[in-house]
Amino acid sequence: MQKQRKIPMRKCVVSNEMKPKKEMIRVVKNKEGELAIDPTGKMPGRGAYVSIDPVVAKKAMEKQLLNRPLETKVPEAFYQELLDYVTHQKARMSL
Repeated sequence: MQKQRKIPMRKCVVSNEMKPKKEMIRVVKNKEGELAIDPTGKMPGRGAYVSIDPVVAKKAMEKQLLNRPLETKVPEAFYQELLDYVTHQKARMSL
């Protein structure tokens, strides 16, 4: 009998839902204060998870919901980059 593997769960900072890590995207702020989308989930720095869902990414953008967990002012351009990335990922997942 094969042992059931534990699925790592993460909480979306926008919707507050617990979801499997694979269904989330990590946004990270490094020591230099630079923001990046972290598809591997392994980059060093302060991270926040967002669901791979354009609706959730749009809400984060409208309400500036990444500012507090990342402890910085997230620029509009970065939210747009996140929205584009999430939309692209969602399209790939539904293939």
